[in-house]
Amino acid sequence: MKKSKASDVAILAIFIAIMVVIQILSQIIYSVWPLPIVPTLLHIPVIIGSIVLGARKGAFLGLVMGIISLVNATIVTLPSSFLFSPLQPLPGTNHGSMWALVVAIVPRVLVGLLPAYIYKLMPRRFGAGLAAFVGTATNTILVLSFIFLFFRTVTHQTFGALLASIITGNSIAEVIIAVILTMAIVPALTKARQHA
Repeated sequence: MKKSKASDVAILAIFIAIMVVIQILSQIIYSVWPLPIVPTLLHIPVIIGSIVLGARKGAFLGLVMGIISLVNATIVTLPSSFLFSPLQPLPGTNHGSMWALVVAIVPRVLVGLLPAYIYKLMPRRFGAGLAAFVGTATNTILVLSFIFLFFRTVTHQTFGALLASIITGNSIAEVIIAVILTMAIVPALTKARQHA
């Protein structure tokens, strides 16, 4: 039991390290990226961790993802930074919004919860793919919906624009990458943990 707990903590630490590396590399690569599609990859370790380690640890990884997003938006000032950090002022004001914490953290915690339950219902390669699809869709739909709910007076976004932003090249690329990687990695990781 103790060995299993220590092993889970070690795997959790590895997932967090992978997330930090992905964030740093994404910043570097996307600064010179020539294509208009810029997929988010940070949610993939959260989904895989959720499936392999369970909902509680998955939710923790989701929280870490939200904190990374919050810290990044606080340090790197972009036109959209105020959506993810209350320390970035809303356009035309000198104050941020606490709703930014909800946008940055709540969807990401759910990305860490839902895949574990889906995979429990369907513990096969297809279940891993479905869990990746749901996790990715949860991130995209909730982040964009919360931005619409809490910041539409600032962004002047219509409901039609919200729907259009959910179904973009980025969203489709994120789903495809997450499903392929999750279906490839989860069976190998679960097998390795059973033999550990």
